[in-house]
Amino acid sequence: MKPFLKKPFVSPTRLPFSYGWVVIVVAFVTMAIAVNVRTAFSLLFPPILDEFGWQRGVTAAAFSVGFLSSVVLAPLVGVLMDRWGPRFVIPISATSAALGLTAATYAASPIGLYATLGIMVVGASIGMSYHVHSMFLPNWFVRRRGLAIGFAFSGVGVGAIVILPWLQSLIEADGWRYACIAFAVILVIIVIPLNVVLQRQDPSDLGLQPDGHRTDDESARTHSTVDVIVDRDWAERHWTLRSASRTPRFWWIASAYFTALYAWYSVQVHQTRFLVDTGFDSDVAATALGLVGMFGIVGQIGVGALSDRIGREWGWTIALIGYVACYGALIVLEARPSLELVYFIAAAQGLMGYGIGSLYGVVANEVFAGPRFATIFSVLALGGSFGAAAGPWLAGDIFDRTGSYTSAFWLSGVLSLVSILCIWMASPRKVRLAAGVAERRAIPPI
Repeated sequence: MKPFLKKPFVSPTRLPFSYGWVVIVVAFVTMAIAVNVRTAFSLLFPPILDEFGWQRGVTAAAFSVGFLSSVVLAPLVGVLMDRWGPRFVIPISATSAALGLTAATYAASPIGLYATLGIMVVGASIGMSYHVHSMFLPNWFVRRRGLAIGFAFSGVGVGAIVILPWLQSLIEADGWRYACIAFAVILVIIVIPLNVVLQRQDPSDLGLQPDGHRTDDESARTHSTVDVIVDRDWAERHWTLRSASRTPRFWWIASAYFTALYAWYSVQVHQTRFLVDTGFDSDVAATALGLVGMFGIVGQIGVGALSDRIGREWGWTIALIGYVACYGALIVLEARPSLELVYFIAAAQGLMGYGIGSLYGVVANEVFAGPRFATIFSVLALGGSFGAAAGPWLAGDIFDRTGSYTSAFWLSGVLSLVSILCIWMASPRKVRLAAGVAERRAIPPI
């Protein structure tokens, strides 16, 4: 089956730069909108609570239901990516999210919220966010893979700076329903056409190789590159979902995803309400969420680029230490509120924690790369979806039972440490080295 809309509108050989960077820029813009469409739930959460008076656990469960639905959707998305590519999958996902945002304005019960903001928005966003982009962006780069993907995913931070404060102003001026409609319009006029026209799954679709070389480029064939493969038997195996799932590495990576996204989304969903409960006004809470995104621009690019030089395990460790620090500060903040701690929490999430995004697909790709990687990754990432679903729901339930987030924050901090352990046990460096590590090892001693 030929990839959806395989032929380009503009020949990549006529461009003065690598088409891989076109792919990255399109991903940057898409991620700025697609990930923040579900981050926006944190801003919609307080006015929905105030209007309907539902329990926090019940209301936050809409976010959890969305991620649980993504568990069902993930294998299908993987198959569709292998068959049709991002130019089909991403627009379909954006269409679902736009319809869900619109339909949410008519919701009058938790079930309605679960179906719209939950399944149609948060759930379907799996087809245009980290999950899908992690399936094909690693195809375009080898030498600067972490940097390139980090740049693409830093769009999330730019979107947070631009979109979230704007969305909060709409909520305060015109209500949360108007804000939902406005966000739906952005998806339709930007995300859908941009990906249909310009996005590509693999450089071979355009007669190219990774890192910008053409397939018929003699210099690409003769240019010596550092061999990053450590375990050739493993790396050259034709991995299928069946064979991959029988290895311990598969389950260590899935566990690392579960614990990392549990920590990520627990704070993301509940942070705004927690800050308001602690005594900060809604503007400060919204600004803090935006600052996480702003710092995340540096974090995604920085941690991704650093992992190219020191290895994926160390990059993952740095990211999760950010969440350990974040949750420690949240526990202190509850007892001693201060703006300095709010800024520290935002910085720890963004500068360090958001680095998970640039490594999320890379660690799996360097272990299970191959023609069936999208299918393998879609099932691997179910661990992350379960974690993202469990975190917000359990944090809300713990608050409803105890009247405090303290126990929830302790749990998330511990799971952040567990995630670090899991990625070291998976050991992607024992299959493929990051390019910078391989280059250093290839330099003969003086």
